[in-house]
Amino acid sequence: MSQTGSVWSEGVEPGRQAVALGIALVLTIVAIDVLLVGELSFFFDLCFIVLCLGLALIVKPHDFFTVGVLPPLMMLAVFILLAAVAPGTVARPDDAMVQAVISGLAHHSGALVAGYATCLGTLALRQRSLRQAD
Repeated sequence: MSQTGSVWSEGVEPGRQAVALGIALVLTIVAIDVLLVGELSFFFDLCFIVLCLGLALIVKPHDFFTVGVLPPLMMLAVFILLAAVAPGTVARPDDAMVQAVISGLAHHSGALVAGYATCLGTLALRQRSLRQAD
C-alpha cells in the first residue's frame, strides 16, 4: 500500500486544531480521573502517553513543531490548573501552588518523558518517511 494520501504522510489536522483537541482531551482525562479516584492516577499517565501519540499521528507535516512542543506545555497547564483549584489532586492539600505544580510534575514525570519521547519519535519517523517519499 502506498503512503501517498495516507494519514501517516499527510495528517488530518492543522496544528491549531490538534492543540485544541489535545487540550480538550487532556482536560477530559483529568476530569474523569479526578471524579473517579479523587487525584491523578496511573490512568492519567497512560492516557497522556496515548494522547501524545495520537496528536503526533494526526497533525499535518507543516505543523510538526507545534505538536512537538505540546506535551510538556499540556502537562504544565494541567498541573497549574489543578494546583490553583484542587491542590490535593496533585500534592498535599495544604501545599502552596508552586509546590503543588512541582510535586505533580515530579510524580508524573515518567508519563511526561514517555509521552514526549513517543510524540517526538513518531514525528521523527513521519518526517523520515516524508523525506524518503520525495
